[in-house]
Amino acid sequence: MYIYQRNYFLLVLLVLIWGSSFLMINRSLLSFSPEQVVGYRLLIASIVLVFIALLRGKSLPGTLLPWLHFIIFAVIGNILPFLLIAKGQLTISSGMAGLLMAIMPLVTLILAHFFLPNDKLNRYKIIGFVLGISGVFFILGPSLNDDNNTVFGILLVLAAACCYAINTIFATRLPSYDPLVSSSGVLIVASVISFLIWPDIFYLNFLELSLISILSILLLGIFPTAIAMVIYFNIINSAGATFLSNINYLIPVVAFFLGALVLGE
Repeated sequence: MYIYQRNYFLLVLLVLIWGSSFLMINRSLLSFSPEQVVGYRLLIASIVLVFIALLRGKSLPGTLLPWLHFIIFAVIGNILPFLLIAKGQLTISSGMAGLLMAIMPLVTLILAHFFLPNDKLNRYKIIGFVLGISGVFFILGPSLNDDNNTVFGILLVLAAACCYAINTIFATRLPSYDPLVSSSGVLIVASVISFLIWPDIFYLNFLELSLISILSILLLGIFPTAIAMVIYFNIINSAGATFLSNINYLIPVVAFFLGALVLGE
């Protein structure tokens, strides 16, 4: 019973943290490019988690195989979706970006049928999928005609949602590690890769950076990236991919209302 309650508590916490990330990305983009948002949120997150890991006496893996797994998680679960969302939010609202995440559990449902032996589709899941995808299109329909959102931006964020779904399947199929160790390893790899492929993000004009953007990217690195990563691996290890994917039915609600209340979207 305790584990059941703990899983739901972590799920709600992750919903609140990730639901707020779209607002933080929106404010970060006022002064930073999409590549800089990705690189610096990953760098900040890796520093925070390595510091916490050292305080708790954790050590990073000394063999090659875990690091190969971390590279997969870093590229598919961090660099690609972070970049796609940041670029997408240049032409769509933060609330819309959050709403588009509702497609992730539906994609996970289909992928789980083919790649997770104990998570096959049944009549109830099929009915749920049909209702879910219908609901997504019903909600998105009016927004597609909104001048604040472009089809290209919507497609980018949908692609990011699919990346998250694929990453969830990988996280379930690959060996599990200590959540703090795996989170630290993934973010170290992700931050190194991002600065290698986008070396220009090192160059910042500090005089042109707004305070709200600096605070937003700091919070983005600490909470939706560092802390959320630890919670993510905790839920994956304890409850599995399909349970975790349920967060994206709820994240749109948080993202939508924050966008409306804070940004007037």
